[in-house]
Amino acid sequence: MTRNQKIALGCGGAGCLGLIVVAIASVLIYLFAYPAARATRTYNVNVDNANSNANSSKSSSTAASSMSEDDKHKLYQAAAQTGDGELIRRVSVAIGLMSEDYTPGENYQKFLYEHVEWGARNSDFINSINTPEKARAYVNEHFPE
Repeated sequence: MTRNQKIALGCGGAGCLGLIVVAIASVLIYLFAYPAARATRTYNVNVDNANSNANSSKSSSTAASSMSEDDKHKLYQAAAQTGDGELIRRVSVAIGLMSEDYTPGENYQKFLYEHVEWGARNSDFINSINTPEKARAYVNEHFPE
């Protein structure tokens, strides 16, 4: 085997190893950054409370409009870290990501894209709510209901 063949073989192996590392990193980012995307959806409709739902959507949109973008990301991250699908949906509605019937709002994709960048810059916060109990306590303290 010539020297050039050995170099080519080494570069090929390093390239494959690099692709494997990128694939694993991508899976980990998906698992930790997008838990709401994997949550199963259940739709509960209560016709008797139509007026109550209309009032709550007004109050949650008012509360969401008074929150900073950073606070919305913190609340969403904390809800996601609880692993509670219903809580994630309620928070998503409250911060304006989803409508009352749990369909994604117009800024849902943009928020998720920004949330990945936010998460990269705010690892200290994410580490501070690193258990479902700590995350739920943060949501309970800061949820705009």
